[in-house]
Amino acid sequence: MSTAKNKVALRVENVSKRYRIGAPQEQHDTVANAVAAMLKTPLRNYRRYKNLYDFRDKRQDGSEAEDVIWALRDVSFEVGQGEVVGLVGLNGAGKSTLLKVLSRITPPTGGRIEISGRVSSLLEVGTGFHPELTGRENVYLNGTILGMRKREVDSKFDEIVDFSGVEKFLDTPVKRYSSGMRVRLAFAVAAHLEPEILIVDEVLAVGDAAFQKKCLNKMEDVGKGGRTVLFVSHNMNTVSRLCPRALLLQNGRITHDGPTQDVVADYLSEQNGASAVREWSSSERAPGNAKARLRQVRVADESGNAANAVDIRRPVALEMEFEVQEPSRLMLPHFQFYNEEGVYLFKTVDVDPEWRRRVRPEGRYTSRAWIPGNLLAEGRIFVAAGVCLLEPVEPLFFKRDVVAFNVVDSLDGDSARGDWSGRMDGALRPLLQWETEFEPPLERAVRAG
Repeated sequence: MSTAKNKVALRVENVSKRYRIGAPQEQHDTVANAVAAMLKTPLRNYRRYKNLYDFRDKRQDGSEAEDVIWALRDVSFEVGQGEVVGLVGLNGAGKSTLLKVLSRITPPTGGRIEISGRVSSLLEVGTGFHPELTGRENVYLNGTILGMRKREVDSKFDEIVDFSGVEKFLDTPVKRYSSGMRVRLAFAVAAHLEPEILIVDEVLAVGDAAFQKKCLNKMEDVGKGGRTVLFVSHNMNTVSRLCPRALLLQNGRITHDGPTQDVVADYLSEQNGASAVREWSSSERAPGNAKARLRQVRVADESGNAANAVDIRRPVALEMEFEVQEPSRLMLPHFQFYNEEGVYLFKTVDVDPEWRRRVRPEGRYTSRAWIPGNLLAEGRIFVAAGVCLLEPVEPLFFKRDVVAFNVVDSLDGDSARGDWSGRMDGALRPLLQWETEFEPPLERAVRAG
């Protein structure tokens, strides 16, 4: 995606990273042996890689050597200054490797990276912390690593401590911190010491719900302040809320770079095998029989556009296009809904008064059912579509998991979660009407006589 409107903060060009599986790590028991090994390293590396390429070239089928794996392969993208970009992908796709390369923790095998500004990375719990130093000392250590002067860290110190909530343990060695305490302090340091680029991995999953909300709000503030955020998470609701743009990494390659809702839909389709639209161009291959066949199922928003992700507060439509080839008894289109845990949510049947109790003549029909906002819970929703005949019942077709879409909840306070920012379990999440009656103590006493 082009970043022409913004100054480019991060440019990645054809970056690749190769690992050799099972390569032995040498250990030396004396300084002399270590120095000798260091002097031999250039020649040893030359021989190692020469042998590696010679071995690959000897493969008649052109396949890679068995002891070589490419964690990244020709990855290219740009991120503009002030952009908040999500990075998603299945486990093993190469996300962590890419972040380590961008953070200069590990060098790339090939390619080129341009970074404009200081980079602060939060890739693991307590990244960059020295376990023997206190929390206070680690704050200043991280500031030094970022190239900041002591007075610059001093100006941010109180904000960091207040945000992290570890004031009581500030002079305790970090090795005695819980994982939650370490991640709170690490994120506070990374976000407040004003790096131009902030790289955050899945570490926020360690914190509690209230702290996660604080982190998300802080990352939004960082982006609005003109700094760049690259955010990695398996929580698609969080990515959708935080990032206008996302990258999908598959098998070490960027396969989709675009609006987050579209990228999330591709990711979830890869993970679950279903997307917002399913169509059969060939009547012979479409589900059904000689009486009727299913031609398309579609999830649509209020504007009629295909919707891979929907705001929990907004209505969403399910459309079923089917073809009647042989008029017969009464037909009943219907949808069934399941969440990502396989829980059966509900079933809806066609109650359109125009076609109830009528035999449908030959032709193509589009049946549409609207789900109101503030009914479904956030998460992945899977849809089954079918048509059956009535009196007696005879299924014509029924397709399970034919489409799917993602419901994204809001932290704005006007959905069913209200002011609650933590996890909300349950198959549905309706916004119910609440009423409160209040009686002051004096009035209660008067009424009691």
